[in-house]
Amino acid sequence: MKILVTGGAGFIGTNLCNELRSRGHEVIACDLYNTDRDDYIRCDVGKSRQIEKVFEQYGPFDYVYHLAAEYGRWNGEAYYENLWQTNMIGTKHMIRMQEKEKFRMIFFSSAEVYGDYAGEMTEAVMEENRIKDTYQMNDFAISKWAGELSCLNSANMFGTETVRVRPVNCYGPHEEYTPYRGFIPKFIFHALHGKPYTVFKGHKRIIDYVEDTCRTFANICENFKPGEVYNVGGRSEWEMDISEYSNLILGTVGVSESLVTYKESEPFTTKVKKMDFSKAVRDLKHDPKIDPKEGIKRAVEWMKWFYRL
Repeated sequence: MKILVTGGAGFIGTNLCNELRSRGHEVIACDLYNTDRDDYIRCDVGKSRQIEKVFEQYGPFDYVYHLAAEYGRWNGEAYYENLWQTNMIGTKHMIRMQEKEKFRMIFFSSAEVYGDYAGEMTEAVMEENRIKDTYQMNDFAISKWAGELSCLNSANMFGTETVRVRPVNCYGPHEEYTPYRGFIPKFIFHALHGKPYTVFKGHKRIIDYVEDTCRTFANICENFKPGEVYNVGGRSEWEMDISEYSNLILGTVGVSESLVTYKESEPFTTKVKKMDFSKAVRDLKHDPKIDPKEGIKRAVEWMKWFYRL
């Protein structure tokens, strides 16, 4: 199949393009970067003219994996103009193109849409609860839920076919450090460079190694069910307190716990994300193989290579 991956030079996008190509698909990536990668075109999805150029030069496409987004809670607060221009206007541009070109789309949302919901986070939570019972606690989460609603609205009005995915704490190779990344790359980067970092107590998460995740994402276009939505993450038995992940990283890097300052739970974020992945297991053969110990070891080795340590 011929597939476009927006955000295809990013962390998940790079890994996803590799996985799709390994299966024999023709894959074009677009992203903000100036780079000489093969089968790549520079494009800001927030600019409709640039999206049109992608389709004029490389289209038509059977599927579009729409990953392009400004990522992260605090990034979205600090640079909210960029976030809304990319995450909402960019998504609307892609939906309008979808209505015209009739490709099938996989829209990348986030487990952040569940907000502070205290129970098990099944996909049905967002359909069965009033907005005040589960609400998004930051602009990033709000933008992702708005994107999902726009996909649903387009399907209802114009018959477009989209599958939504809600990843949770994906990590691994090709994830460069920024202050707005998730806790795994932040902890690894700081540990490798001997820099202090903060761990908030009482927060539990499940992490998912990116190659496991991308196998599942690649399966979507091979078992496409329009209108479906999937949580994608690690195994439930891998859920740990963030402090336990920190200890695992410190042990892998071989540095002292003296780098860490422990504080009480972080405000404006979910304390425990108890996720249900049974739909992805059923429909997409989701089967994570790399446990946190092995995955963190691989992520550390990649960062050592990337930063020439």
